[in-house]
This record gives sequence, structure tokens and C-alpha cells, in this order.
Amino acid sequence: MTTKPLLTTLLPLVSDLSRDLPDQERYRRLLQAMRGLLPCDAAALLRLDGEWLVPLAVDGLSPDTLGRRFRVSEHPRFQILLSRPQPTRFASDSELPDPYDGLVNAPDTDLEVHDCMGCPLMVDERPWGLVTLDALTPGQFQSMELEALQAFASLAAATVTVAERIEHLALRAEDEHHRAEIYRQASGQDKELIGQSAAHKRLVEEIRLVGGSDLTVLITGETGVGKELVAQALHQASNRADKPLVSLNCAALPDTLVESELFGHVRGAFTGAHGERRGKFELANGGTLFLDEVGELPLTVQAKLLRVLQSGQLQRLGSDREHRVDVRLIAATNRDLAAEVRTGNFRADFYHRLSVYPLHVPPLRERGRDVLLLAGYFLEQNRSRLGLNSLRLSSEAQTALLAYDWPGNVRELEHLIGRSALKALGQHSDRPRILTLEAIDLDLRVAATPGAPPAPAAPLQVAALPAGGLREAVDIYQRQVIDACLQRHQENWAAAARELGLDRANLSRLARRLGLR
Repeated sequence: MTTKPLLTTLLPLVSDLSRDLPDQERYRRLLQAMRGLLPCDAAALLRLDGEWLVPLAVDGLSPDTLGRRFRVSEHPRFQILLSRPQPTRFASDSELPDPYDGLVNAPDTDLEVHDCMGCPLMVDERPWGLVTLDALTPGQFQSMELEALQAFASLAAATVTVAERIEHLALRAEDEHHRAEIYRQASGQDKELIGQSAAHKRLVEEIRLVGGSDLTVLITGETGVGKELVAQALHQASNRADKPLVSLNCAALPDTLVESELFGHVRGAFTGAHGERRGKFELANGGTLFLDEVGELPLTVQAKLLRVLQSGQLQRLGSDREHRVDVRLIAATNRDLAAEVRTGNFRADFYHRLSVYPLHVPPLRERGRDVLLLAGYFLEQNRSRLGLNSLRLSSEAQTALLAYDWPGNVRELEHLIGRSALKALGQHSDRPRILTLEAIDLDLRVAATPGAPPAPAAPLQVAALPAGGLREAVDIYQRQVIDACLQRHQENWAAAARELGLDRANLSRLARRLGLR
């Protein structure tokens, strides 16, 4: 390879270093130029984040790749690339599994990557990430000069250094703390806020805006959109990030235990209270308290909560002693609390105290192609869990995901990918090298067009009575109805109770009698 093409390719990128470009555009130009200089079927730029490699930009790989998170210890090629300071070219007949098998945008006839080369990006003499090139044709990289890739890797390292310094300067100008942690969660989970859609970017920007304050935030959104992840991101973006984040699901507790969980109790406060116990407010002192499903709180508890929020003082159940707490409150609900106030089911003063900063999490159906990025994240999780070399979506499966309405949102997508991967694997007598999920494996039924008449209900089939007679038949029917309702609402008992027209406590008692709890 002559010097002239190399210089011709690199000079525009050097010029880009002095330009104010969005990171995504900067990285896109980098990969595009690299593919022009070093012909290949796919290229990727990945950032090393602890034990994970996070794709920042891809060219020639399926869109869900950007949502994947590769654990380095599970991918020997990545381990080798990171362990060597110079570029590495793997033999075409290497037996090492390739992380991109099945992900290269090419006809489905040959999905296994045959040629692979890559180079670590060194920033401040430490590995920052990787650039990788892949080809489906055996031997395509054999004649390439590794020096060209090394030159490109050096320029890529300069590019990411510039991008990070620009971001750092912007953060200093805005005097914001922990912005990078918005994308990570504090509780030891590997979950992230993943997305590139306009709706998702607006959400992240709002998290950045309000995260650094102590304002009470009311997170609203449908079931399964990720309200808890948003609460964790808000906590991480705050000045309280090094203090506890304590969570309480208000819908998961009987009314009689809510006060004890929130405020604590002393010995003898009620039957079974054998000692003193601190409540969630005291456990969260100095940090953040997250109340999920806050719309399920009884009116009496709402009044006591309002006093704590206004004065910062509380009393443990059964005690007259005051305890002072310093807690930032974040609440979440999938209910329309303004409507609940109008019907008398929610206190107006408590609602206004909660909704100092309302933050709406958009449903998945409004996030466009984010569904593919999230699918990639869950595909990589299940690939690892099932011990597969590659788990991918066919183009028809991707189309099906984009066309579906997602009533259960991100949680529904997570469960769908896990279920479909397991069922698809069960259809093979041996473990395939590349497991492809087809649209039929997903079994998605696209929602009817708005305004269209509903499909006629199937006639009720009356079978012979069971041995227990009519009562047993009614129990069986109730069990089936409740179970189906819980599945629709992702095991959210409060939402199921509303659909069934039952009080939550009554549904809980009925479920216990029917053996469902």
C-alpha cells in the first residue's frame, strides 16, 4: 500500500479533530474512512468499560450490534486484541469464535466471519477500546499491511481523546456532576439506558437537567418502560450519588405494612413487632428514596408522607419520638394521578408535592429503531446465558419487532427475546454455531389498526364438570382469568386488580385461596 492513499484518507480526519462535531458523526466518519482505506465487510469502534466492550459506532454490522454489550472474558478474540499493543490479524482458519458471527450485513448464506483483524486504542498509555475489521471472504486481510491499521488506530485514539475533552469542557462549563453515570446504574446491575431516538435523547437530557438538583421528581409512563432505571440514573446524576438509593414498591405491600416499611416501628407497635426497626426514610437518609407505584398508597399514608416531605421529620410507628431525615424523593407511577385526584382516590396536596418535576418516560412504540438496539442488548445477554457462539435476528424478525406495538414495552421485549431464544434453541438437536431468530420464533401479533372493529370473542366452551362440581369449575375459571391478566400486566398485581375491577387486597386474598400466591 502506497503512502499517498494513506495520507489522502487520514488528512480529512486530522482536519475533523479541530471541528466541533457530534461524537456519533465523528466516529461514523472515522469508520467510513477506515473501510475505504482497508477494504472489509464490517468495522467497529468499541469502548472498554470495565469488563465490557461497548460499541460506539459500527459500519457494515446489523443495527442491533450498537445495543450489545460484550463481556471481554467471554470473547477470546477481544481478549487477545486488548492484550497486545500492536495490531493483530487472526488466521482465516482460526477456531476462536468471532463475536460478530451472524452480525455482518450480508446475505444469510454465509454468516460466519472468516477474516478478522483489530488494534487496541491507547489513551494515556492505557487501553481505551478497540477498532476491529471483519471480512466474510477467507484470506481477504492477508495482504494488508498492519502498519496502516496501526496508523489508523493512533488517529482513532486521538479522535476519541478530542471527543472526551470536548465533553469534559462542556461539563465543566455547565457545572454538572456525574453526567457519564447517567448511562450506568449504581446498584450493581448491568442495565443501561440504551437508545438513540429523539424521544430517548430528550429523556436523557431531562435526566441531566434535573438530576443534579434536589427537586422531587415524579416519573410517569406505561408499565415496562424502565421507570426504575430512570430513577437510578437520576440518583447517579445527583450530588447524592455516593449515598444510598433505597427503593420501595408500594404495590407489593399490604396496606397494614406500608407505614412500617416507610417510617419504621418500635417494639410492640403491632402484633409481630418484636423489636425496633428503621424504615425506608431513615435507611435513605442523605440519599434518595424511590417510591415505585406511588399511586397505590392509601390516603392515610399519603397524609403522613406529606408531613415528612414538608418538615423532614417522622415518627416510627408506635413512637412519639421525632427523627429528622434528609432525603430526596423520586416517585413513579403508571396511573394518571391528576385523574385520581379528581375522583378522590389521591390527595391533591400530596400530588402537587410529588410532581415538582414531572418526567415522562416514552413508550417503546414511540422510540423507533431503539427497539433493535435494545433487542441487541438482550440478545447478547441470552447468548451468554445459553452458552451460544452467536444469537442474531433475521431481517424478517427485525421488521416484525419494528412493526409491533409493544403494549408491555421494554420489559415485554426482554421477556420475548429470552423466551424466543430458548424455544428456537429447543428446535435443534445439536447446538448451532449461529442461532438465528426468525419472525415465526418471535410469534408477534401486530396490533389491529386503530378504529377497526374488535375481533369477535371466541364462544365459551363448557366442558364436563370436574369432580368438585360447580365450585371447582368456577375456581378453575377464575384461576385462568387471573393468571392471564397477570401475564398481560407483567405480574403487576395493582394493574391486574384495576382491570379485573377488584380491590388489590381482595385480589390478593382470592389469589391465595386459588393457590396463585
